[in-house]
Amino acid sequence: MTFITESKRQKLHEIIFEADTFWGKFFDLILIVAILASVLVVMLESVQSLNLKYGQIFKSVEWVFTLLFTLEYFSRIISLKKPIFYVKSFYGIIDLLSILPTFLSLLFIGAHALVVLRIMRLLRIFRVLKLVRFFSEANKLFAALKSSLPKITVFLLSVICITLIVGTLMYIIEGGENGFTSIPRSIYWAIVTMTTVGYGDIAPVTVFGQTLASFIMILGYGIIAVPTGIVTSEIHRTKNKEISTQSCPSCGSEGHDVDALFCKFCGEQL
Repeated sequence: MTFITESKRQKLHEIIFEADTFWGKFFDLILIVAILASVLVVMLESVQSLNLKYGQIFKSVEWVFTLLFTLEYFSRIISLKKPIFYVKSFYGIIDLLSILPTFLSLLFIGAHALVVLRIMRLLRIFRVLKLVRFFSEANKLFAALKSSLPKITVFLLSVICITLIVGTLMYIIEGGENGFTSIPRSIYWAIVTMTTVGYGDIAPVTVFGQTLASFIMILGYGIIAVPTGIVTSEIHRTKNKEISTQSCPSCGSEGHDVDALFCKFCGEQL
């Protein structure tokens, strides 16, 4: 940006993106309080009795928060050498979604209620409290889920086949007079039973139907345990890396290794 000097840009980046300095911590703590307060306002506004009495105040306060968050969003863009990386990042999208609903409410009634998405911005609290190990554990969990995806996909396809078969059998055994009026409705019963939810809105009454239901109930416990075992096994195989709290001065990305010299997202020197 030509209208801001390099020294001012670095100072702005240090305050907004870094959590290891006094002003960086102060900025993030103020931001978290503002996010909580803005979400609270939206929640209170949804209470009809309060909205009738203080509706105009709620709307005014919401616009104040929106303007502050808009200023913060563009300040983040200005403080980076390559802002496009921040704009397309997870945090960048969340930050943008946190300010759009209020402006959209000018065109669409009720759209401002979507500002509760701002609560997702509280993920920044990990940086403020220096909970670096949680970043490491999160990376470990995501890696385990990613490597488990093929196995879990095969497992889910098997479960779908079982529910289709059981649902069809139940439709044949029980019939419409016992509540199983169609195959889709019978499949719904199979899913509810297999997941051990058991709403009880449909229940078999014949001996064969109850026998099949008993089998599905027992099978349901095993089905719940299988994905857990798959993910747990992959977690033990995944190596955990120590992550730094440093933010890239060019694109604002985080999650670098402690010994990293360059940003793994844009290649800028850290």
